Amino acid sequence: MNYEIIGDEIRIEMLEVFAHHGVLSEEQEKGQLFYVNAVLYTDIHKAGLEDNIFFATDYGQICQFIYSWMQENTYQLLESVAEKLSKAILLKYEKITAVDLEVRKPQAPIPVPFECVSIKVHRSWHTAYLAVGSNVGDPAEYISGAIRALANHPQIRVKKVSDLIQSKPYGVQDQDDFLNGALEIETLLAPEELLDALHDIEDAAGRVRVRRWGPRTLDLDLIFYDKLVYESDYVIIPHSDLQNRDFVLEPLSTLAPNYRHPILGKTVIQMLHELKPENRTKVERTDM
Repeated sequence: MNYEIIGDEIRIEMLEVFAHHGVLSEEQEKGQLFYVNAVLYTDIHKAGLEDNIFFATDYGQICQFIYSWMQENTYQLLESVAEKLSKAILLKYEKITAVDLEVRKPQAPIPVPFECVSIKVHRSWHTAYLAVGSNVGDPAEYISGAIRALANHPQIRVKKVSDLIQSKPYGVQDQDDFLNGALEIETLLAPEELLDALHDIEDAAGRVRVRRWGPRTLDLDLIFYDKLVYESDYVIIPHSDLQNRDFVLEPLSTLAPNYRHPILGKTVIQMLHELKPENRTKVERTDM
């Protein structure tokens, strides 16, 4: 049985480091004291039950990592220190799912009395589901290339990949059938950053946006991002039309059948079963 214990934390308080961060050249040359506070979110349940360090997160090692990272890097802004250090921790230690990080600067060059200034951030891994499709050239190779590109991205982990299915075109009929699939990923990227990354992968595959729903070498759609409900000029989450697309729901149902749509309240498998006949595209499984 796999599950996550909500609320388990490792806390590091007032880790003292002499480092060289700051806007002023004097700060970077002479250095000053910084203090780091961190709350590391990780499942300690099994380590606690087994009393076995193999299952534990080595907080001593993490303290040394933070200490060395602060000394080996130099940034002008405290914001950059907090942003980059938090992600460095999450990238290095797989058992840590999220981190609250505070970087304190008690000797900041401020000409009035103060005790300390600090920057605090919360950063975490996010679970996202993607739909992938292609109907130009060698669709299977385009999709394989997209999976490789995602796996090679430093802030993306590919966790699950569905089998591919073959489906009739959606919206515009005078084109070849599509190969479609779905992926589960974990990412440190914010939604807009993730969408930018998807567009970069599409562009590298020669994607040309001329005709809506027209032929394409590669199509990568962001379907779900955690349980986020979000809308901007650039992205809508969850995908606004996923409930009408069997070529999305069919492969997605093999990865996350019980994942519940945060607005409709229906699971992926429920949405697939409730599709109207006019929204079905004669999906067929393929051995590719």
